[in-house]
Amino acid sequence: MGNEILKARFTRDEIIRKYNRIASIYDLFGILMESKARQRALDLASIQNGERVLEVALGTGLNFVEILKRNSCGWVEGIDISEKMLEKARKRISKTGKENYTLYLGDCRNLPFEDGTFDVLMNQYMFDILPVEDFKPILLEFKRVLKDGSRIVLVNMTKGEKWVNQIYEGIYKLRPPLLAGCRGVLVKPFLEKIGFQEIEREFVSQLGFPSEVLRGIKRTN
Repeated sequence: MGNEILKARFTRDEIIRKYNRIASIYDLFGILMESKARQRALDLASIQNGERVLEVALGTGLNFVEILKRNSCGWVEGIDISEKMLEKARKRISKTGKENYTLYLGDCRNLPFEDGTFDVLMNQYMFDILPVEDFKPILLEFKRVLKDGSRIVLVNMTKGEKWVNQIYEGIYKLRPPLLAGCRGVLVKPFLEKIGFQEIEREFVSQLGFPSEVLRGIKRTN
């Protein structure tokens, strides 16, 4: 498995436009190719009822509704950069009847929360569309809003371990690229560099689509 991360193909504004366009069909891809990794992320998050949880890039709310089920006595915040994805998420979440949440339209680079706010931060399939130079500043922003001893859980498209997994990165190299512009990344080294501890990484393949699920702990001492 090569460690070279391909160059990101889209600017911030292009990402917004692309996800606004695919919002109506995103769930199909999310369920067929991402659901196993998303479920594993929920398991590793070990959300305790009563915690404060943030999901960055909540998309259409596939995982957000599951977080709410596990945290009926806590509070859940969600933020996404795509207005259309957030609109679909609002509709999905409203059907749960839950009221212990807030959703924001905004950018992960500047989260609208105070330092040390959250017990858990979850983020899925976002770093695989971003430039590598954005990884560290965004992860530092994630770290900023987490409490000491809190958990970060990330899911990304990753490097394929078998030939069937590598098909998807081949698709990415097409012009125009498919899969909403995601390519295989390896984020664990970046978590290590900014001081997250007890980092776990698992590889998940679903219909050959390769995902990494990462869990780390913020510790100040």
